[in-house]
Amino acid sequence: MKIEVKCDVENCKYWAEGDQCVADSILVVAHNGDEAANVMETACKTFEKR
Repeated sequence: MKIEVKCDVENCKYWAEGDQCVADSILVVAHNGDEAANVMETACKTFEKR
């Protein structure tokens, strides 16, 4: 099943026109262990600078 992933970080090598993420897989982690209380406590570890 294909899932559309939007991203507006234009300097990521996986960013494509239309704010599309074209990475084969995506890893999102919580900053403080295994749980996050809100979006600000998460980070995309798939990011690679273009």
